Amino acid sequence: MAEEPESLADVLARFQPAKSFAGPDDNYLDEEPAEVCLICKGSRWVRVDVPFGHHRWGSIDPCECWQEEGQEERRTRLLRYSNLGVLARFTFETLNASGLSPDVEDQRHFREAVSAAMAFAEAPSGWLVLAGPSGCGKTHVAAAVAHYAVEVGNPALFMVVPDLLDHLRATYAPNSDADYDLLFEQVCNTPILVLDGLGSQASTPWAQEKLFQVLNHRYNMELPTVVTLAAPLETLEERFQTRLGGAGISQVYTLAAIKASGGRSLGSLPAAMQNVTFESFKATGNGADARQRSTLEAALQAARSFAGNPEGQWLVLGGPTGVGKTHLAAAIGNDRLRQGQTAFFAFVPELLDHLRYTFAPTSATTYDELFERVKSTELLILDDLGAQTTTPWAEEKLYQLMVHRHNARLPTVITMDRDTQLRPAIASRLKDMRFILALEIEAPDYRDSAPPQARPPRRGR
Repeated sequence: MAEEPESLADVLARFQPAKSFAGPDDNYLDEEPAEVCLICKGSRWVRVDVPFGHHRWGSIDPCECWQEEGQEERRTRLLRYSNLGVLARFTFETLNASGLSPDVEDQRHFREAVSAAMAFAEAPSGWLVLAGPSGCGKTHVAAAVAHYAVEVGNPALFMVVPDLLDHLRATYAPNSDADYDLLFEQVCNTPILVLDGLGSQASTPWAQEKLFQVLNHRYNMELPTVVTLAAPLETLEERFQTRLGGAGISQVYTLAAIKASGGRSLGSLPAAMQNVTFESFKATGNGADARQRSTLEAALQAARSFAGNPEGQWLVLGGPTGVGKTHLAAAIGNDRLRQGQTAFFAFVPELLDHLRYTFAPTSATTYDELFERVKSTELLILDDLGAQTTTPWAEEKLYQLMVHRHNARLPTVITMDRDTQLRPAIASRLKDMRFILALEIEAPDYRDSAPPQARPPRRGR
């Protein structure tokens, strides 16, 4: 019969600070130690002897006897202490270096997070916060940090947040052998703590208070901590946000973007546009005359130039449907991604639908989180501005978005029909020729097999 797994309390009890505790004996190595250390009384830990107010007051360190153990014995002990269990197979070696998402930008974010996790594992310091949707690899990366710490001889404790709270609640049971204070103190002071799934716990006042006490203690003591988020950071209580996003101590990485309906990452190019390039743009048009070809060539040249250096620039491509505006916008996005940069592509009506959805009770994303991401993204491509349902709310959101990016001179590409009627305050910003290049493409629809007569140029343009 398989041996029953030990409870967390049993595991931690063997590593308690030097104090009286009626826990199980230290016999999980199937052999009793030859002697009990007189310093730590067999716990392998000692409290740091510093005065109250010292930054390490209340912390614990491995005892001298720990250092004298054989390397393999110490590794086995640390692995049992880590609470990794079957997650011990989640190492940096078994990690897909670019993640599981097919999206190029997601892969870049994932590599950045893994690089930061490796650096943290090499020299644990500060906090590492990993965010992203379910299935993006957060737990694997966090477990890999804990596993690496064990391999090099550093104590690390891996805890799934709901499990931790269950263990703490269980200490109140009449038949519990576990000591709440001991268990809580060990989690607060373990040299390296990995908390997996913060935000997935039942949101009761008691649970929130216990978690905040753990995080606040480790924040004040600057103890190395890794946290994975089951919900966006912006959806957590403000007191959690200030600790997890604390400047100077915390690094926050988002491993993958929010998913839109149909499984496509919001902000990524649709599948049909992911291979679009400048080379595949047909500058001769579909039966275009010489004047029309000149507008196509000018737009292609401007798009290439923008992709090469978009810093502080806007490019506005106007014209009727089917002249290649979206093709050039997508080519800019793909070119930037190939350069290792970021690009957020948004079909305007779809973007507004996502912003509206954030107000739904079932939405896992807050409005502020999504809108801030769109406002401040490195390069924003707004496709088909003016195609959205014209409501006061939609006009206001677009106005706020345009004003922010205009004032900050954030690189932006806009495509729109030449007959689009925009709110005067928005239209005014598109006329700012200091850093905005606006081009109108005059050409037959590429999709027409028999193109109509060329449309005469509009006067006053």
